[in-house]
Amino acid sequence: MISILIPVYNEAQYIRACLESIIQSDYPKSEMEIIVIDGGSGDETVQIVQAYQVKHPYIKILRNPKKIVPVSMNIGIKEAKGDYIVRLDAHAAFPKEYFSKLIAWHQKLDAANIGGIVITEVQHPSPKANAIKKVLSHPLGVGNSDFRVGVDEVKEVDTVPFGCYPREIFTKYGLYDERLVRNQDIELNKRIMNAGGKIYLVPEISCTYYARENFTALAKNNYANGKWNILTAYYTKTLNALSLRHFVPLLFLLSLLLPLCVSLIETNFLWIAALSLGSYLALVIIISFKLAEQSREICYILSAFIVLHVSYGIGSLMGIAEVCGDYIKGKKWKV
Repeated sequence: MISILIPVYNEAQYIRACLESIIQSDYPKSEMEIIVIDGGSGDETVQIVQAYQVKHPYIKILRNPKKIVPVSMNIGIKEAKGDYIVRLDAHAAFPKEYFSKLIAWHQKLDAANIGGIVITEVQHPSPKANAIKKVLSHPLGVGNSDFRVGVDEVKEVDTVPFGCYPREIFTKYGLYDERLVRNQDIELNKRIMNAGGKIYLVPEISCTYYARENFTALAKNNYANGKWNILTAYYTKTLNALSLRHFVPLLFLLSLLLPLCVSLIETNFLWIAALSLGSYLALVIIISFKLAEQSREICYILSAFIVLHVSYGIGSLMGIAEVCGDYIKGKKWKV
């Protein structure tokens, strides 16, 4: 039996497609339960799920007054009855064979977690939305994230999205860290890996993830991602939960800001900032031209790269500021 956990908060735009894809899967419904954990949605998310419950009694909905994802996941894990726990996202849709393939590969591999490739799409195509989709599928946008850029063969990795865990994993390695608003999946997978557990990315397993469709939503999401990279290190007291790619936007911003500050004393340092900015813009422009299928797409793709990188980097700077603020106030490392 599998227990499918979906933490949600104001996901009325996406939850229907997600539930429909699960319901239409080839996995026996007698061996499946879908647990939606709502963090206090203010839109119609709960009502939509309740409408599905009428026809599909294996769907449950639980409440999470603390709102954040790791708390929702822990609530769901404690309620789940399945031999396997599958963590999904309402922003995604899953092919018919998704769950049967996950279980089949668990029977082949001695794995703590198995996941597949993410194909980035948008629900409402437009030049701007399509540009964001391309940026979130390119290494310059997502770094060396294997599950986004793809692999050719089964590969041991440090994290996967929408993965499938044997139930006993959470007894052996612990539940989700409820201090982490973001990066909770990465932290859990790194904890498993560092303790000797195996995590595999299987290219024949894939799903569709629906990206943000405007620059404001893209900036807001990546600002939070950047901020929580710093706060994740702060709360867990280690950098082991993260990879170098998570800090590249911060390093880029620092390569601009630090020389600018020093240039107040020595103007020659302005050349360092200019070289960094010029190199970045040249790279982004070249990649934007390569990705664009039409000339009008170039500006959108270029803008999407800049919005993603700058918002992410600013978020990391704000995370550092928050940590410094705690030290200034005399707070110790949080445990």
